[in-house]
Amino acid sequence: MFACRQLRLTHFRNYSFEQFNFNQNIIGIHGKNGSGKTNLLDAIYYLCFTKGSFNRPDIQSVKEGHIGFRIEGNFQKLDDAKKIICILRENNRKEFLINDSAYQRFSDHIGKFPCIMIAPDDVSLITEGSEERRKFIDTLLSQLQHDYLEQLIAYNKILQQRNSFLKFAFERNEWDESLLEILNKQLTEKGNFIHERRRQFLNNFLPSVLEQYESIASKGDRLVLEYDSQITGQSFEELLRQNFQRDLYLQRTGCGIHKDDLEIRLHETAFKNLASQGQRKSLLFALKLAAFETLKENKGFSPILLLDDVFEKLDEERMQNLLEYVCLQSSAQVFITDTHKERLQQAFMKIGTVYQLIGL
Repeated sequence: MFACRQLRLTHFRNYSFEQFNFNQNIIGIHGKNGSGKTNLLDAIYYLCFTKGSFNRPDIQSVKEGHIGFRIEGNFQKLDDAKKIICILRENNRKEFLINDSAYQRFSDHIGKFPCIMIAPDDVSLITEGSEERRKFIDTLLSQLQHDYLEQLIAYNKILQQRNSFLKFAFERNEWDESLLEILNKQLTEKGNFIHERRRQFLNNFLPSVLEQYESIASKGDRLVLEYDSQITGQSFEELLRQNFQRDLYLQRTGCGIHKDDLEIRLHETAFKNLASQGQRKSLLFALKLAAFETLKENKGFSPILLLDDVFEKLDEERMQNLLEYVCLQSSAQVFITDTHKERLQQAFMKIGTVYQLIGL
């Protein structure tokens, strides 16, 4: 069993000093909008990932009028107790500790405490550009394969160096061919590794997404999911050479695995152009639940599930099916937020599960 049993927040978001004790595996958190329900879930996410689920600077998570924050959580991981602490200092320096021992590299923490969050803004995974879907794949794969995360960090660093090279070369109208060759070689080595890992992973993962989708939505939707990469079937190094003049003009690298995407089609048409709200929600949950199952199978225990305002996403029948799955079948610790206390109580009572309610 993997679970968060206690959480202490100091100057984090809307919390000054607060302690929460979680004595059940199913926890319902209720309160008005703005009461801090999402912030509480994101604090748990912070302790699992060393950063929040929202793409914003750490400093924006500091309570107004203060200069830093502290998040401390006590976790149960199988038969072992773990204390995790995240501190943002007044100089904007972040520290991350496990059992009072500080990490030298935050990346070493990723994957040790798996977590899946489903939040209102997650529909962007379906409707927005490729960056959202790459982030989803990378976050999942990084929890499964530490060497993948290391190669991804290295790739992004080399990509920044190549982009700086292009900017400098464009401004000076001259460049060092040998340095360009070195950057291209380094980028392609890392890129080819990442591409192959993504390809292998998605070959197994995407069919499980389709299975989850069919269990949630209509079976006649003819949904197609495919890995889309510019370097599939061609040399990455050759692609960089062919696009150099264009890259030079734009002052950035326009081809590579940092442009990868998941192609989603419905009846042979782009999914986001044709899908209904219900179909988009069904695919979102299918992607997240397939990720949950993949982590559970790989780790040997269930990741923590953070469900934010999910009652607003699904109709009553689908909501009950989801709750039966995550609360009764998954053996996971589940945090669910809602604005209505009674709706949480009725939903839990209907499926006959033991639960804890926290009001904010």
